[in-house]
Amino acid sequence: MNRLRAGTQRGMRPGAVFLAVGTGIVLHARRTILHELRQARAVAGAAQNALLRPLPPHLAGFGLAAAQLSADRGAAVGGDLYEVIATEHGLRVVMGDVRGHGLAALGTVAAVLGSFREAAHDERELAGVLRRLERALARHQRTRGPQHPAAEDFVTLLLLEIADDGRVRTLNCGHPWPHRLRGRGAEPVAAVEPLPPLGAFPLPRELPTADLDRLLPGDTLVLYTDGVLDARDARGRFFPLAPVLAGVARAGPMSARTVLRVVFTALLRHTGNRRCDDAAVLVVRDDRDLPHPARSRAGADTGPRRPADESS
Repeated sequence: MNRLRAGTQRGMRPGAVFLAVGTGIVLHARRTILHELRQARAVAGAAQNALLRPLPPHLAGFGLAAAQLSADRGAAVGGDLYEVIATEHGLRVVMGDVRGHGLAALGTVAAVLGSFREAAHDERELAGVLRRLERALARHQRTRGPQHPAAEDFVTLLLLEIADDGRVRTLNCGHPWPHRLRGRGAEPVAAVEPLPPLGAFPLPRELPTADLDRLLPGDTLVLYTDGVLDARDARGRFFPLAPVLAGVARAGPMSARTVLRVVFTALLRHTGNRRCDDAAVLVVRDDRDLPHPARSRAGADTGPRRPADESS
């Protein structure tokens, strides 16, 4: 009996055995969850890349660059959307911001972008493109079920058409107007009061396009979503986009990618890499008819398309 009691003291106690087993189970579960999370993020990132296809650095004589940051830390998925397509009607651009963010907004992004990529080629008038986007969004809303009221599934949207002569036509559904960089100056461009966000109310019967100032060779348009303007620093101050762009213009001609990099670097520095909302920026620079040396300097930068990926 004494030998048995002494042997029990020398061996592992039952409580310690249960603790060791329990710790092993917890560690295994944690590793499994982290592995599944990494796989989910990879799938989400692939889905986002399929939707927001990488823009070419040049298209139809225009320099292009775009990037987005998701409000969900570590995720590559956001509710912002953009696309640029060269058509027989001119260069057509869409910039949008879906209500909500993350995976919940991905279906709406897919519906709007898929419709735009077809309608941009098919529709002669920009108003026809917007009508097609409205119908696509309505079909998507009907598939979401009663737990997702249609009134809660809307998109702010900016459509641009840049003709061969530089004329810029627009339709705006509740989206921020872009900024234009010309020479050493930068200013917001606005034509008329925007329409309500797409999906919130039916579009009016008449959809007259608004004309912005003609885009000249060397001019740059900077489009963005509300997440850029609403980004705050630790003291609650909003991101000073206009002063940042003014500084870009004063520094002299820059490629679209360089403008994008400067804006996102300033945005991440301002917020301390904190994310409260999705944010996206799209830069379109008119490189047509520029002298070859100037075009080479403007396009010399070959930095990454998505600063967001580097900061994740």
